[in-house]
Amino acid sequence: MIQEHRSWAAFTLMPKRLNVLLMSTASDFNADGKLLQDVDIAATTQGELVGNENFVTKEAEPKSRAQRESENKTDGSFFNLRLTMAESVVEDSQSPKPKPRPIVRIGIFLITHSSFVSVVCCAAGILALFLLPLLAKNTYISENALMPGSANPMFSRHETVEANRLVKEIMDLKLKPAEAGIEIPRLLAQRMEESDAEVYHHKFHGKISQFRPLHFFSDIPYSGIMLENGSASHGINTVGIIRAPRGDGKEAIVFVTPYNSTKIELSEALSLGLAYSVFSLLSRVTWLAKDIVWLAADSRYGEYASVAAWLRDYHSPVFSGSDKFGADMSFGTNNLHEHKANPTTGAGKPDVFRRAGTMAAALVFKVVDKREEIEKDTLSIYAEASNGQMPNLDLINIVHFLAVHAQGLRVKVEKVHSLLNSAWLQIMGQTLESLGKVARSLNPQWKFGISVPEYVEGTATLASSLYYQALGVPTGSHGAFRDYQVDAITMEISPKGFLNNEVRRSEFLLRGGRLIEGVVRSVNNLLEKFHQSFFLYLLTAPSKFVSVGVYMIALLLLLVPLPIAAAALYSGANRLGSISKEENQVSSPASIDKPGVAFKSWRWLHAAKVVFIVHLWSAIVSLLPALINQLPEMTPMTSMLVWASASIFILLILYSMLGSPFSYPTVTQSQNSEWAILKAVMIAVASIGLGLMSIINYATAQIGAILMVPMCLIVHPLKLSCRAGSLRAFTLIACNLVLAVFGFPPVGLLMVKGWSEGFSGVNVGDFWSWAESLWAWNSATYLYLVLVHLPCWVLCIHILLHPC
Repeated sequence: MIQEHRSWAAFTLMPKRLNVLLMSTASDFNADGKLLQDVDIAATTQGELVGNENFVTKEAEPKSRAQRESENKTDGSFFNLRLTMAESVVEDSQSPKPKPRPIVRIGIFLITHSSFVSVVCCAAGILALFLLPLLAKNTYISENALMPGSANPMFSRHETVEANRLVKEIMDLKLKPAEAGIEIPRLLAQRMEESDAEVYHHKFHGKISQFRPLHFFSDIPYSGIMLENGSASHGINTVGIIRAPRGDGKEAIVFVTPYNSTKIELSEALSLGLAYSVFSLLSRVTWLAKDIVWLAADSRYGEYASVAAWLRDYHSPVFSGSDKFGADMSFGTNNLHEHKANPTTGAGKPDVFRRAGTMAAALVFKVVDKREEIEKDTLSIYAEASNGQMPNLDLINIVHFLAVHAQGLRVKVEKVHSLLNSAWLQIMGQTLESLGKVARSLNPQWKFGISVPEYVEGTATLASSLYYQALGVPTGSHGAFRDYQVDAITMEISPKGFLNNEVRRSEFLLRGGRLIEGVVRSVNNLLEKFHQSFFLYLLTAPSKFVSVGVYMIALLLLLVPLPIAAAALYSGANRLGSISKEENQVSSPASIDKPGVAFKSWRWLHAAKVVFIVHLWSAIVSLLPALINQLPEMTPMTSMLVWASASIFILLILYSMLGSPFSYPTVTQSQNSEWAILKAVMIAVASIGLGLMSIINYATAQIGAILMVPMCLIVHPLKLSCRAGSLRAFTLIACNLVLAVFGFPPVGLLMVKGWSEGFSGVNVGDFWSWAESLWAWNSATYLYLVLVHLPCWVLCIHILLHPC
C-alpha cells in the first residue's frame, strides 16, 4: 500500500482530469470502460492534489477486514488500467497537432499574400503575351498523306490561253451593263458544259442584317429580312460539278470565285478565267478522287451573302413543290429553282439544284490589282472565320509551302501596320536580341533570341490575328464554310505589275493555276478530313504559329489572381465582421450569436442581389437594339444616344426599386466589409464570365482580361482613399479613374480608333456601327461586351462611389 501511495503521489502534478482518472476505482467505470460522470464531478469538488508524497484522503467510515481485502484486490487489478490510461492522456497532451496538407498551406499563403500574387501574375501575364512571338514555332505539315509538291504540275500555257480568252469575252460583256447580270452567268455555264460538268444556276435574294437576339447562335449570319422588291431582284450563282473518276461521290473540293455581275472589273474577270482554266484541266485528269465544285458567286449583294445562301441550300433538304412557294415568300428559302426551262442558259432541261459529296476543303481565290510595282507576285491568306474559328493549320501550311517553294510567290498575312514603327516594340526587340546573344555565348546550343525586325513584325501580325479573331467577323467569304465545319481560306493573289500587260498576265495566270492545282492534289490525297494539325492557334508569320498550349498561359496568368483576390476579400470581410461582433458583445453582453449569423448571411445576399440586378440590367440593354432598329430615320449617332439614354434610365429604375447602392441593412456593421463582400462577388462573377468566354473565343477573353482584371483588382472606394491622404492613396485614385475611363467599352473603342486613324473623324455613332456589325454577324464578342464587361464596369463604378 505504501508503494501504491507513492506511485499515486508521483502523478499529483498532472492536470485535474488526470488526477480524477487515477483516483477512480473499478466501481467508477461503466460497462464500456468509460469513467462515470458523477465520479468526475465529485473528484473535481474533492480538492486539489498537491505535490507531496503524503497523500491525504478524507476520513471514511470504518470497514470490516473482509471488505478491506476485497477492495485492495479490486484496486490492484484496476491500477494498471488507470496507469495505462494516464500515460495515453499524457502522450495526447504532449503530441503536436497534425500539419495541414501542402495544398491547404499553399492556398493559405496565396490568400494572405494576395496583393503581391496579383501584381506578379498580372505582370507575368502581360509579359507572356509579348513573349509569344519569341515562343512561336515554325509551321510543319502534320498529315503525311498531303504530300505537297510531290507531283509535277499539269497546268500549262494552253490553260492560260483559255483563261485569257474567257477574260476577253467577259470584258466584252461589260460594255452592256444591262445584260451583264444574265449574260455572264450564261457564258460561264456554257464554258462549264464544254468541260463535261454538271451545271445549274442557284438563284438567291439579297438580305439585309436584322438583329435577332433570341436566335443569336441558332442561325447563320444574314438571315434577316429581304431587300425591298427582293422578289424581282435576285442574284444568280453559277455552279459546275465534276464527278471524280476515282471517287465514290462522297467527298468534294469547292472553288469559289466571287464577282459582281452588274459591275465586273478586270481583276474579277481574271479570277473567273483562272478558275475556269483549272476547272477545265481537272475535268480531264484521271487521278481525281474527290468531286470538284466550282461556285461562281454573284457578289452584287456581298461576297458572303451569295456563298452563305448557296451553302444553306446545299446542306438543307429541298422538297418538290416548295420552290415556287419559297420564291413568293419574304422569309422563305433562298432556293428559288423553277422546274422549267432554264431562262439563263436557254436549255430545255430543268435547273435542278445538284450536290456533290461532303466538303473536304474550300478555296476562295481572287485576283486583286493593287496597281503598284512590287518585286514578286504576292499571295495574301485570310483564315479568320466567325467567333475566332480557324481552319486546320495544315491547309494554310500546304498553300504556303506550294506558294513559296514551288511558285516563288511572296506570302503575307495581315498586320497592324501602326505597330511596325513602334518605339517601345523596338526597345523590347533589342532587349530580347541582347538576351539571346548572351544565352548563345553561355551555351551555343541554346536557340534563344529573336532579331528586332522579326520580333516587331511578329508582334504586329500577332496583334492582327488577335484582333480579327476577337472581332468575331469573318475576313472573307470563306467564313461561311466554317459555319458547316468545312476548312476554308481566302487567297488573294496580286500581280507584281499591271494586269494590262498580257505577257505578265500570262505568267501570273500560270503561277496561280499551278498553285491551285497543287493544293487540289494535296487535298485530293486525304483519306479523311483535316484533323492532324491544330485548329486553335495564332499566326505570327505565314510560316510561324503559336499553339493553344502556349498562348493560354498568358490568359491563365491574368485569371489566376481573380479567385485568390475573391477569397482574400471574403476572409478579410469575415475578420472585420468578427471584430465588430465582439465589440457589440462587449458593449451588450446580453447579445446572442443567432442574430449575428443571420446578419452575416444577409450581407452576402445583399451583395449577390446588387450583382444580379446589374446583370439583369445588362441583359435588358443587350435587347434594346432590336427595338431601336424599328424606329424610323435613325442615324448611328441618334441610335447610340437613344441606346445610352434608355440604358441609364432603366438602371436608375432598377436601383431605386430593388437595390440602390446606398440601401444597406440598418443593423450595425462594418461598412468596409460591405464593399469588400460586393467586390468579392463581382470578381467571382467576372472570373466565371472570362472563363466561359475563353472557351467560345480565346482572343476576346484575352483582350477583355487585359482591361478587366486590373480594373477589378485595383478598384477601391474613393472615400477610403481620400481619408488616407497618402501618396499611395492618390496613386490608387488615379489608377482607378484611368481604368474606369478606358474600361468603358465605347470610350475604349473610340480611343483605339482615334489613335489608329486620327481623332478628327471619330464620333459617338461609330460605336453603334461597330456594335451593329457584331450582332449582324452573330459575334459572341457582342454578348461578352454587354453581358460580362459592361456589368463589371458598372459594379466597379458602384464600388468607387461606395458610401464608406
